Amino acid sequence: MHVDAEPLFKLVNESRKELEPWLPWVKKIKSVEDEKKTLNKIIEHFGTGYSLNTIILFQNQPAGSISFNNFQDNAQSTEIGYWLGTKFVGKGIVHRAISGMCNLGFNDYVVHKIVLRAAVENQKSNHTAQKAGFHLDGVLRADELLQDGFHDENIYSLLKDEWETA
Repeated sequence: MHVDAEPLFKLVNESRKELEPWLPWVKKIKSVEDEKKTLNKIIEHFGTGYSLNTIILFQNQPAGSISFNNFQDNAQSTEIGYWLGTKFVGKGIVHRAISGMCNLGFNDYVVHKIVLRAAVENQKSNHTAQKAGFHLDGVLRADELLQDGFHDENIYSLLKDEWETA
């Protein structure tokens, strides 16, 4: 049923060391079957309008995933999340994926604001947010529970008019 489950599991497994410190869900993916369950949940969330998850492809192979999560009708906003397999890091893939998702969010989903959250210590994600033109709104203390405890979290945002003028 899920043609992407096996390659995604393989990619997560190969990238586990780099992903686990920042993404708590990685520990729960221990088999292809776990990945299938995750994909089922993603489909369910899409069906309810809670999120939109897409697979990042690079040279016709899964390289990671990018998503809009927690659509807020009253604020016309969403949060963007992503992960990339270790062997694909440093190729500009996430930056292009974020650009594509922002275009989709602002034009097709008609959101006003896209939020990106990153643990203060996650230098790569913070750099990605800045490179993509997101504005640092502030730091939430002890806001993200990771495998080694609570971490402060940078909150970035990008507004539709900022996107259009960039």
